Amino acid sequence: MKAATSLPTSPSPLPIVIGCAARVARKRLGLTQAEVARRVGIVLTVYNRLERGKMQPSVSTLHRLCEVLNASPNELMGHSPALPPDEDPPARRRLFFHVRQLDDARVRAILELISPR
Repeated sequence: MKAATSLPTSPSPLPIVIGCAARVARKRLGLTQAEVARRVGIVLTVYNRLERGKMQPSVSTLHRLCEVLNASPNELMGHSPALPPDEDPPARRRLFFHVRQLDDARVRAILELISPR
C-alpha cells in the first residue's frame, strides 16, 4: 500500500481530506498513530479510522487533533496547503515535539542533564 504524502488534489469528502491531512501532519512530526491517539484522548482504532477517512471527528476532537498535530483547522480541512516537511530528521522532530509538551521545570531538568559541564 502506498503511503499518502500530500493532500488530495480533487474535491473529496471532508473525512477523507481530514484523514489525509492528519496523516501528513503526524508524519511531519515523526509521531505514531498510537501517540497521536493517546494525546488526543481517543482510542487507536478510532484514530486509525479518522486517518483513513472512515469517520469524521467531532468539533472537540478536531480541536484537540489540531493542537496535537500543530496544525490549523483550515489545514486539516484542506483549506490551505500543508506546511513543507522540516529538514530535521524524524527522531529530532519527535524529540522537539515531546519537549514542547513539557512544563518549564522539566525542560530545565533536561537542559541540566544534557548541557556540557
